[in-house]
Amino acid sequence: MQKMAELLGLGDECGEGAPGAPALAGSCLADNRLNLDVYPDGCRWFLQLFERRRGEVVQVEFLRLSSNDHLLGTTLGILPHLKHLKSLVLKGGHARDEFGSCQHGSLTSLPPDVGNLRCLTHLDLSFNSLSTLPSCILHLPSLCVLVVSHNSLVALPKNFGSLSKLTFFSAMKNQLKDLPQSIGELAVLQDLDLSENALEFLPEEVGNLHNCTELDLSGNRLSSIPDSLANLKSLRRLHLHSNLLVTVPASLASLPNLSRLDLQNNCLRAVPPEIQTSPFVHLRGNPLGETEPSPQADESSAGGLRRLFLASGEDRFTVTSEGCKVVLACGIRFYFPPGAASDPLQIYFRTLAPDPQCVKLRHHDVLLSRVLELQPHGVKFQQKVQIWMPYASPQTLHQREVVVRTFSGQNWSDLSTRVKQKRKSKKHVAHCSVLHFSWFLVVSRLVQNECKVPTEGTLLFSSVDPNIKVIFPPGVTEETRNVKLQVLPISAEEIEEITADAGCRASPLLRLSQDSLVDFLRPVRIQLPLPPGVTGLNLDQSRLHLLRGDLEGKTWDDITSQVVLEFTHLYAIFEVTHFSWYWLWYTTKTYIGGIAKKVYERLRMYQVNFIALQRKKDPEQVLLQCVPKHKVDPVLKKLQDRYRGPEPSDMVEMFEGEQFFAAFERGISIDMDRPDCVDGRLSFIFYSHLKNMKEIYVTSPVDRKGQAVKGQVSFYRGAVPDSIPEDASRRRKGPDSLWLATLPIKLPRLKPRWGENLGPPNGFSFPPLNLGNAETGYLTQTNLLSIARRVGADWQTIGLNLGLTYQQIERIGYNNREDLDKQILDMLFSWAQQNSEDPDCVSKLITAMKESGRQDIADEVETIIELGQQKYRESIRRVGLEQESSTEDSA
Repeated sequence: MQKMAELLGLGDECGEGAPGAPALAGSCLADNRLNLDVYPDGCRWFLQLFERRRGEVVQVEFLRLSSNDHLLGTTLGILPHLKHLKSLVLKGGHARDEFGSCQHGSLTSLPPDVGNLRCLTHLDLSFNSLSTLPSCILHLPSLCVLVVSHNSLVALPKNFGSLSKLTFFSAMKNQLKDLPQSIGELAVLQDLDLSENALEFLPEEVGNLHNCTELDLSGNRLSSIPDSLANLKSLRRLHLHSNLLVTVPASLASLPNLSRLDLQNNCLRAVPPEIQTSPFVHLRGNPLGETEPSPQADESSAGGLRRLFLASGEDRFTVTSEGCKVVLACGIRFYFPPGAASDPLQIYFRTLAPDPQCVKLRHHDVLLSRVLELQPHGVKFQQKVQIWMPYASPQTLHQREVVVRTFSGQNWSDLSTRVKQKRKSKKHVAHCSVLHFSWFLVVSRLVQNECKVPTEGTLLFSSVDPNIKVIFPPGVTEETRNVKLQVLPISAEEIEEITADAGCRASPLLRLSQDSLVDFLRPVRIQLPLPPGVTGLNLDQSRLHLLRGDLEGKTWDDITSQVVLEFTHLYAIFEVTHFSWYWLWYTTKTYIGGIAKKVYERLRMYQVNFIALQRKKDPEQVLLQCVPKHKVDPVLKKLQDRYRGPEPSDMVEMFEGEQFFAAFERGISIDMDRPDCVDGRLSFIFYSHLKNMKEIYVTSPVDRKGQAVKGQVSFYRGAVPDSIPEDASRRRKGPDSLWLATLPIKLPRLKPRWGENLGPPNGFSFPPLNLGNAETGYLTQTNLLSIARRVGADWQTIGLNLGLTYQQIERIGYNNREDLDKQILDMLFSWAQQNSEDPDCVSKLITAMKESGRQDIADEVETIIELGQQKYRESIRRVGLEQESSTEDSA
């Protein structure tokens, strides 16, 4: 014991009165439970307790330690002394590497004497470095639950079946290639998880697991399964997705208790009718069902490729020379053909909200997706990697085309893109192939026709309006140039509505561009159709104007007198030597350039309305959204069951990608500690085909115990004016006005609740909790209390989706009957304490909220995490700067 004290640096103060020991014992050593995995030096605490209070420690029945601890080896030698131990957790994953991935623990074996723990029923060794299963485990006579997931096991012992009392076994995410025949001797086994291994076949003895209710074999390399699985009469759920199955036995359909058979993403070409027609069978992603035809022949023969299905919390995967198919949780898909990467390469990905400072949309572009970033940037693949990106359906955009746009580090360029609509889901997908990774997004643009112009000349015409032609004569250039043509059709009704002049007519708007800064050597001949209703027979040439606009469309010059216009019955023809925008107008107006500028700007704008709704169950939760005019009624109809609020604002006009702000006024404010909050204003970016919606919680400094607060939310372009009039005039509209709209917000008077002080009600106290990690951001006890305040009557549904059992929910409800606040707190913190060591617990909380119909709480959690990530990155940058400056000083 003296040697251990020296190891811990305790000296003579190892006695009962050593600083910190009583506090630790009081908080951690209670009810025969010792939970030290949440402490960075938990093993040190354990050794100190064993040194000082051995009599109590040897009585411990439940012990949790982190295997990322550097004192783990010393601690393992003490475990055989804990003869009463029932549950032992030695998990890794509590630390993160420089990229944010969970670090596996250092555990590679267990002392042989651990096999003498005759009371041990639960053993969790997940997220470690085990390559073989410690032999002492097979000598644990009472073991019921064994978890060895996320290790490096390649095989199980031949006598693994000697664990006769085992009811739960998980070895997911290992490297198992086969199973011992003795696995069939686990007579009482109920739950077997062998997912994400390298299993190629199963022994027939698996069919002897007569008490098994759930069997997960997904993510392996199985090409067939034994007929003996039909003997598992207790089986309820069988997971076989993401294997290489080419057939399955028809007898599976006769299993009496089977409620789910997942066969998705296999190579099944023929399925027995009994299985194909069963309602509990899932067959998506097989050649016989709904599959997406490959744009290249090499993918169609890649049925044996490794498939990766990534969850919402994951942000990386590894590509080898064998190739693979990857599906992200957001629906983005990749195909890496064999040989695309010569060596194993780790790919990092994330989806970002589009930032107008980085995403430069061209005039008349419409953004249809978020930004996808793939790293490492600039690495060249040996073969093209295929990407499929889902996008918002541009149902109201006609005579346009959808392209994937990528950023090279200096500018954005459009990729050759194929689009399709899935028949079953009706979702739209854009497909492209690339050799380099960078940033990608999906846009709708004006249809672009292009050609190469050689010295001999050529002809280019528009596929939107074949009457628009550009003729390049011989000798027009010395070197081949690339020329692009785009056309914006404009109806007579649009011109009349904008100009309020029935006599104004205009041709389609023509944009020409080239990849050279040098003018053409010979005039290029352009043919435009005459404006609607105008022919060569009724043409009044004094009313016809040819306008040329700059590339930004800010100025429009009348060049009618500078060119020679020729007319046919239907067309006007003229010649130019450099390219820009060209537009034919037919009007009696004199200052046609100003009118054209106004029309051009209006053609780029969208008519929108603002809505501000409050959740019926919680008026402090406010939904703000900017909605295109034609979508307002469907959006309100969808929200009316859960929200109430004033009528939408008057119609205003906004540009694609325009920034605007929402400011709460007259006694209402928002949490300023948000990434999207600038000087107290909530920042939005308007994209016509993306959701311009945010749900936030508002507060009021006014004492609401005695009266309601009648405030408002105002929307502004750019920046809020320095002085806001007491009664803002609704007549201030137009593109040059900062104020857009104002809508009322009313917070009713409320009785005092525990949530207002972010503290628990009387009788409730909780130990410190930090869900998540430093890099991705923590959810603290304060955060959980804030979340609990919003839950309301949905707590039971949320609890079930979090994984609590019906019995737990009923017990919580009974123990806290007639007190909804305590029911919510008990449910939420019970779950948090059970899952605090799970690295994915925050993403599971977000998913549970979404599944429970509480997108508002899911958004709040995501906002908290996003803020945590931002603060973490800033702290890393500050540390880096401090290190650099200290290095310079020392130099």
